[in-house]
Amino acid sequence: MTSSLLFNITTILYLASMLAFLASIVNRTKPFFGTAGSYLAYGGLLIQTIAIGRRWQESYILGIGHAPLSNLYESVVFFSWTIVLIYGLLDLKYRYRVIGAFVMPFALLGMAWAQLGMKSGIEPLVPALQSNWLLYHVITCFLGYAAFAVACGISIMYLIRENHEKLKDASDQSIVATFPGSKILDDLNYKSIMVGFPLLTLGIVTGAAWANYAWGTYWSWDPKETWSLIVWFIYAAFLHARITRGWAGRRAAWLSIIGFAATIFCYLGVNLLLSGLHSYGG
Repeated sequence: MTSSLLFNITTILYLASMLAFLASIVNRTKPFFGTAGSYLAYGGLLIQTIAIGRRWQESYILGIGHAPLSNLYESVVFFSWTIVLIYGLLDLKYRYRVIGAFVMPFALLGMAWAQLGMKSGIEPLVPALQSNWLLYHVITCFLGYAAFAVACGISIMYLIRENHEKLKDASDQSIVATFPGSKILDDLNYKSIMVGFPLLTLGIVTGAAWANYAWGTYWSWDPKETWSLIVWFIYAAFLHARITRGWAGRRAAWLSIIGFAATIFCYLGVNLLLSGLHSYGG
């Protein structure tokens, strides 16, 4: 079975998972849907893991032989994988399965875009990517990005939940009542960013080491490097404000959403709209 077919199956499972999570919100008395959503997500994650390994194997069969992290198609697929991985770890620990309704759409969108709108051919590595730093840098960055994606989904939930709690006539039977409490969501947002920030930091450090290996300089103010630093400062500001100023709630949720928007621009906007040393990523 080819990696392309496995990725298609993954996309279908992520779609089914998202629909199951949405059904769990509408049918709050039937926990089956939430459980089904989680298992479908785990099944998709397993199939996608096999697919990534299969694509890696296919590159060796073609005589190219490199990790499937070298172009936009492969990076989007890997990004979706990391999102579901981080969500799965959160789900296994806290069991707030309704969060999947706000996180799985990110993974599904990535997979659908990759499968329907991108060239998926396996190509030789450009010289700058022919390094073991590729694995270290890409894996740490995308795990950080994934944690920020989960934090963003939780923050959106928080804003909806907080508005519901402020309503004088809010009903415990409403759809929003299925969400965890606003304090729980705020804490999960903070914990997700606490996971993502050191991973992003490590990604920037490994990227600087890789840049020195490939281009002879640790930092060149390339658009990708500049935007990575902007993203780092946004989340550093989040943690600083949280720890020293006690920022929580609505302000923290909005900063988390803004941070993820900057992350997406750093990842996709820079590659697709700006030119620089990282242009091969587009």
